[in-house]
Amino acid sequence: MENSLELQQVNSMPRIGDQAPDFEAVTTKGKIKFSDFAKDKWVVMFSHPADFTPVCTTEMSGFATRKAEFDALNTELLGLSIDSIHAHLGWVQNVRENTGVYFDFPIIADIDMKVSKLYGMLQPNESETSAVRAVFFIDPSKKIRLMMYYPLNVGRNMNEILRALEALQTSDEYKVAMPLDWKKGDKVIVGAPKTLDELNTRLADDSLEKVDWYLAKKNL
Repeated sequence: MENSLELQQVNSMPRIGDQAPDFEAVTTKGKIKFSDFAKDKWVVMFSHPADFTPVCTTEMSGFATRKAEFDALNTELLGLSIDSIHAHLGWVQNVRENTGVYFDFPIIADIDMKVSKLYGMLQPNESETSAVRAVFFIDPSKKIRLMMYYPLNVGRNMNEILRALEALQTSDEYKVAMPLDWKKGDKVIVGAPKTLDELNTRLADDSLEKVDWYLAKKNL
């Protein structure tokens, strides 16, 4: 029974729309309580399998070198791996010495795998002791808005992470949806009519690009 409950905890993962599970953790920038972390900001929380590994180093460097873009989107970065705080600090310094890139954001030392289990970052068929490459987009109310999961051997796409973040924020601000491959400056999709009156208003609106009555786009 105990093993079954432990496996269930490892496999559990929050869903889109859920409140992000709260936790306390030690990070490279001190202790945090997640519910108090980055007040009034979005959070992009991402896990990596281990410190001092090649793919993880490229990814963490990617987050670091583009941190200003996340700052501009009112977003705090929060990394995680199942390594000690000493390993994290050594890795940060190693990369800074070798490449000049500084990981200037908190990295959780999840040595007891507590946070990894809370967020379903452990995938036993992949590894029982390394977190897969998960990314959680969490809004200022601490609600999970989008999740990405990558296997251990495939690096993430930083352009897509930033594009998705900007799409979520734009959708919230303007109450619109985003079409395939949307990026800033592209037209957005307006909601489909729900009544005959709304349908007639839509058909008479020449400001929209109407593919059909149910699919219409506009510039912001």
